[in-house]
Amino acid sequence: MNYAATLAGFLLLFLILGDTFETIVLPRTATRRLRLTRLFYISTWAVWAFCARLDQSKSRRDSYLGVYGPLSLLLLIVCWALGLIVSFALIHWGIGTQVIATNIPPGFITDLYMSGTTFFTLGFGDVTPSNTFGRMLAIGEAGLGFGFLGVVIGYLPVIYQSFSRREVGISQLDARAGSPPTAAELLRRHSAEGCMSELTGYLREWEKWASDLLESHLSYPVLVFYRSQHDRESWLAALTAILDTCALLHIGLAGKEEWIKPLSWQTRLTFAICRHAVIDLALIFRIDPLPLPTERLTVEMYESIRSTLKGAGLSLCEDPAAYEGLEEMRRQYEPYLNGLAQRLMLEIPPFLAEQVADNWQTSAWDAEGHFHH
Repeated sequence: MNYAATLAGFLLLFLILGDTFETIVLPRTATRRLRLTRLFYISTWAVWAFCARLDQSKSRRDSYLGVYGPLSLLLLIVCWALGLIVSFALIHWGIGTQVIATNIPPGFITDLYMSGTTFFTLGFGDVTPSNTFGRMLAIGEAGLGFGFLGVVIGYLPVIYQSFSRREVGISQLDARAGSPPTAAELLRRHSAEGCMSELTGYLREWEKWASDLLESHLSYPVLVFYRSQHDRESWLAALTAILDTCALLHIGLAGKEEWIKPLSWQTRLTFAICRHAVIDLALIFRIDPLPLPTERLTVEMYESIRSTLKGAGLSLCEDPAAYEGLEEMRRQYEPYLNGLAQRLMLEIPPFLAEQVADNWQTSAWDAEGHFHH
């Protein structure tokens, strides 16, 4: 009996089962540093991101990065399955399971082959255990393989349902705030159309969206690597635009319209859950807050936003201290957004875009008309 191989087999078996349970079944994020899934994503993303940075074409780079999320999930499942097969082969080899083999010499390779056919319940019958413990072990592996495949099949739809729910809100933001979405454009369009009262309900929807993002992406962190299907859109850009919008509204609006008070209350609620989502995601991925290399909103930019919104019929608070209050709010979320953006190779949209673009206004046949002033 090879005690080292047997111990290694059981250790690998329990590590993979525990990792699979924490990743798929456990409805909360595991915080242990030594996890196979965490090591897998750290190593593979580092290589994938490095290769992406070598390509100077933004469109090809974005397409390349968009493959990583779904592909990494499939590779992770393959690694789990291979690890389980190897672990049972080590146990069989370690305990010296006697096998009945047809034209196959006994040894670790034979045990590995028997483990693979047992795990996937192929039932070839050319290699079978002949002793009691070996047969019991084979039955256990067959049951585990059947259950593993069933859990994985049930896991994939959950991932894609969460991804789909996330993308619905992002797609709807295009016509309201442009692509990439910006806070100034979102406010300008609502004010220009006389729909500021509807913004309260819209921010309430984004409060629910951020809550769903927080729950789903903490339970299934792989979703942060799933990129949006449309150019200039991402979950991080959408979250940034909503946080920026809440920050602008939080400093106050000039006027006494009835919709201002409920909008101010909803602004605080939406800002709170969106900031919560940003900070928790940064914490889960152990990303430190990263100050922005350049100022996103200078005094001149802020005055430009005020002028743009005033032209659309919306007056921001004219208190000289408003800009300082806005800076204080931005410090609560911008460093975390920048840390996530740098790690995930995503872009943070500005407060006010120089050119306004809507994805719905263009296609592969009329790209020339994509930008408008």
